[in-house]
Amino acid sequence: MDNLAYKEPPRVERIEGRTVLMSPRPRGVHNRAALNIAFLFERYLRGKTCMAFGDGTDVFLDDKNWYIPDAMIVCDRSIIKDDGIHGAPDLVVEVLSPSTSKNDRGPKMVHYAAAGVKEYWLVTPQQKLVEVYYNVDGHFVIDETYTIYEDWELRQMSDEERAAAKTEIPVSLYDDFLVNLEDIFLDVDVFQ
Repeated sequence: MDNLAYKEPPRVERIEGRTVLMSPRPRGVHNRAALNIAFLFERYLRGKTCMAFGDGTDVFLDDKNWYIPDAMIVCDRSIIKDDGIHGAPDLVVEVLSPSTSKNDRGPKMVHYAAAGVKEYWLVTPQQKLVEVYYNVDGHFVIDETYTIYEDWELRQMSDEERAAAKTEIPVSLYDDFLVNLEDIFLDVDVFQ
């Protein structure tokens, strides 16, 4: 029999006033990508005003909408409280899972934009794909899609196409902050 004293309460988010169970638990590939991103953010931001947060930190946008993003950057330290972030982070990352992607692409994306999140990343680890959105007048507009191409795909590309394939994501908050795609997806293949 399980010892109930060691059971964690279920993880939930609040979307448009409804409590939504975050289940099932994320798969290994999801956790690896989220951990890599949080680590890359933390490493760059150490000693700077902005702070990195990983999975497990609540974001309270308003009374009806609070979420647990997979990674984020917060530059306004006044919104950081003991129980989470009270207001809009500057950058939010959601690693997509089959059970949560509809919310990540739908209401959560809308609410993050309306609250003032400047940059939003949707990461699909199985495809090694990152979509980067920027906030334009309270709505997210896709800026770029980044992906790691397989060797067979690279062989089919022209020299110009291979040269145009972007391997680093510029983080809009700092002029010199670049995140390498290979680093985001480091070791995700272990889980496939």
